[in-house]
Amino acid sequence: MLTLIEDALDRFLEEDDGQAVVMLNLLRFQEDGGRERYADYLAVAAPIVARFGAEIVYVGNGLPALSAEPGQAWDAVALVRCPSRRAFADMAMDADYRDRAAPLREAALTEAVLQPFQTASS
Repeated sequence: MLTLIEDALDRFLEEDDGQAVVMLNLLRFQEDGGRERYADYLAVAAPIVARFGAEIVYVGNGLPALSAEPGQAWDAVALVRCPSRRAFADMAMDADYRDRAAPLREAALTEAVLQPFQTASS
């Protein structure tokens, strides 16, 4: 399951304005097959995510960092667009996601950051 900061999901939902969010996933893989297990995770997660109106927008491998302190470079990034905060929460708590996709994600990663973003107002 996604490991969320205590009370972060509650605050995330309390501040919901109904607009779409993009979830930035910064990923650091297990050295022994983590990248391959993450590909397995994406294959399982994509149809589950789609059931909640979300889509995996981008997945890319990290290149050597041009500006980062030691340990700040990431192996990969994934962007997932969710139609609302509630849709994200429902997906993250879904039994199918928890039972089938989340274990693959956990087995693939040593570290991850999940940061929501919203389109900036003009």
